[in-house]
Amino acid sequence: MKEVSCLNFREMVPEDADGVEQVEKACFSIPWSRQSFWEEASNENTLYLLALDGENIIGYAGTWLVAGEAQITNVAISPEYRGQGVATSLMTELVRRVRERGITAMTLEVRPSNAPALALYAKFGMKEVGRRKGYYADNGEDAIIMWNTKLHTDEQ
Repeated sequence: MKEVSCLNFREMVPEDADGVEQVEKACFSIPWSRQSFWEEASNENTLYLLALDGENIIGYAGTWLVAGEAQITNVAISPEYRGQGVATSLMTELVRRVRERGITAMTLEVRPSNAPALALYAKFGMKEVGRRKGYYADNGEDAIIMWNTKLHTDEQ
């Protein structure tokens, strides 16, 4: 494990696609491509927030912003930086920034087998509202659909 020495956050720009792709490949069995991240960073209806240790990209969270809602597309922390609160800090900053943009609800899909992610999202008021059967292409696992519809209040 690498200890975080200087955690900070900034929005992703297209030039960050290579670094984000490296984190993606370390975290997921079917990773998004560098091109996908370049396109997401170029889209005015997305917010991709990077977690940095100094200048090194160690994680990211991405959302699509549509009609007052944020659809979380990806959250990833490099394996060697996990267990230090990076994901919690990243999600705190993401929620703060989407709220500043007038977003009042947030949704995502997550694997039932991903206990750390489920615990993280629950900290942010996300609640299970349904399932998508066979959602994940790599193993056919279902996805839990989670929502927080109270981002506009302190009740989240």
